[in-house]
Amino acid sequence: MSIRPIILLPDPVLRQVSKPVVRVDEDVRKFAGDLFETMYDAPGIGLAAIQVGTPRRMLVIDLAKEDEPKEPQVFINPEIVSRAGEGSVYEEGCLSIPDYYAEVERPKEVIVRYVDLDGKEQEIRAEGLLAVCLQHEIDHLNGVLFIDHISRLKRDMVVRKFRKMARDKPPARMVG
Repeated sequence: MSIRPIILLPDPVLRQVSKPVVRVDEDVRKFAGDLFETMYDAPGIGLAAIQVGTPRRMLVIDLAKEDEPKEPQVFINPEIVSRAGEGSVYEEGCLSIPDYYAEVERPKEVIVRYVDLDGKEQEIRAEGLLAVCLQHEIDHLNGVLFIDHISRLKRDMVVRKFRKMARDKPPARMVG
């Protein structure tokens, strides 16, 4: 397993729509391990494959707190099949938009169909933080960022800030 670099806004890769995983094999399982290692290192509670530059419909989530045992979950080809309940508001952040948080309203409950690491189709009913996290990460697979759910004015300010940061970043130096 290895930690992969996380793609940051304004990189256009984040707007790509990810392709379905055709078959669950050892490569997919190893990649899931890389996603977890990257997410834990960041640290975060969810990570979509596209955030490390791989346009596969795959994401990982672990909502366990620091002092609790890990609860890793892998979702391959996840699809929201049902949304229900009054919208609930959570303050969201994103590993691809570091140090920026905003309140986002999403459906309170979702049912998600997905494939697990054994290649078996599963379905999960999620509410609360898990529902928010699943919707956030599935959005990534569709080229949508959480800032797309806030006002245009706030979104434009965030995008401008990250474009400026990317422009002002010194170029990487070759060693050797």
